[in-house]
Amino acid sequence: MDERDFQHREGAAAGEGTGSSPRISIETNQTPSEGEGQGGAAWQSQPTVEQPSATAYQHASGTQAMPQADEQAGAHWQHAAQQAAPATATVDTRTVVKTKTKKMPVFLASLAGLVVGAVLVIALVMTGALNIGDSSVDAPALSGSNSAQTIKIDAEDTTLAEAVAAKALPSVVSISAVNEQTGSGGVGSGVILDTDGNVLTNYHVIEGATAVSVEVDGESYEADIVGSDASSDLAVVRLKDIDTSTLTPIEVGDSDDITVGEWVMAIGSPFGNEQSVSTGIVSALYRSTALTGTSGTAIYANMIQTDAAINPGNSGGALVNAEGQLIGINSVIESYSGSSAGVGFAIPSNYAINIAEQIIAGETPAHPYIGVTVTSVNAFTARDQGLPVSEGAVVTAVNPDSPAAEAGLEVDDIVTAVNGEPVTSADGLIIAAREHQIGETITLTVVRGDKTQDIEVTLGSDADLQENSQDGTTGDSSGSLMNEDEFRQYLEDLMANQ
Repeated sequence: MDERDFQHREGAAAGEGTGSSPRISIETNQTPSEGEGQGGAAWQSQPTVEQPSATAYQHASGTQAMPQADEQAGAHWQHAAQQAAPATATVDTRTVVKTKTKKMPVFLASLAGLVVGAVLVIALVMTGALNIGDSSVDAPALSGSNSAQTIKIDAEDTTLAEAVAAKALPSVVSISAVNEQTGSGGVGSGVILDTDGNVLTNYHVIEGATAVSVEVDGESYEADIVGSDASSDLAVVRLKDIDTSTLTPIEVGDSDDITVGEWVMAIGSPFGNEQSVSTGIVSALYRSTALTGTSGTAIYANMIQTDAAINPGNSGGALVNAEGQLIGINSVIESYSGSSAGVGFAIPSNYAINIAEQIIAGETPAHPYIGVTVTSVNAFTARDQGLPVSEGAVVTAVNPDSPAAEAGLEVDDIVTAVNGEPVTSADGLIIAAREHQIGETITLTVVRGDKTQDIEVTLGSDADLQENSQDGTTGDSSGSLMNEDEFRQYLEDLMANQ
């Protein structure tokens, strides 16, 4: 039995510290007169607790005992004595307070508090002291503050997507391209650039097509191919026999002014489903790659990565910002299944519009170029040709009067970096050049023989050289990887030397 003794302070009121009205019972103790009893022993009443976890109380002089709430409501008190009580005794009255906490009043009090709180909030809202809107919560200033406190909740609002879609959808069309000889073709998307009927799309959407049709506002119209830039994967088609006053050109934004995490919307015709939208954010910037197609290698430089769903059929469609402005042309996805995996890429609008304007003007699109023909270096070619490095772009030819010739580049030079960024393949060098502007000076890290040196090159324009592919690449577009024959030969030579 766990017993504890409490000494109460003098003058404490009976009932202090209890949570409910106590039930009071009076027990009488018989105490022998002073000096009486066998052996003159003085009698003393001593309450003891026989039930587990009960509490024993010892009373101080002039203090009435007040036990706290007793969970065992029927606790039994028994007085212990050393000898039997004598016949003649005085009556000593003792008050024992027994309490039991009641749960129902506590519950009712809590419920009442909740009701009062709710009524108070409603009253504050109705009086305007607390304003709760759709996107913000305004509360009065804290005590001692000189201005009101405003809490802005900037959660994604579905009305944003609705407003952007309403603005940009009329400017995005579905494009069907067919080769009438082979019967092959496909569906993509495009963006209306002006009231002349010019529509910007990807080159691979109309590649090899002899007939192009464009669906605008539910109506299908024929279109002519104005021109294309295969190396940038961009093309322009022009609508025929349409009232151009009904066209809604897209508003073009500044793709240099976007940030990672910014809200975006992709618009196009995924799997042929016209006028479809998906939303996401800008996942990353300045993604670059090169893809080989039937018309050569397309260089995608400084692309915008987004997790907005981009699927087959979205190519050529618009990537717009929260203002409904064009910031990119959806072009490439990275996926094992062929469908959206949340990793899509768009050509920045600043670059795409620049190429489109050159095409519309009848000019040959110009790109930054160095003026060399290069091929990739890999482990096989490095071992076979005794090259000092196993990655990079080896120069096989230098164009006369080119930026490379003026800078002093030579055949067999191996470019391993541009402005300190590693170059692992021929495509890597061309991509690095495309990431800069015509007239900009870059620094090439070059391995020549057993020496490494930096050479500055001022980028020129390839407009007059594109047909000769003098600044193209040869070898595997994947970079420093070996093809199957090279890999087999590499293994045979490796085994023969062991």
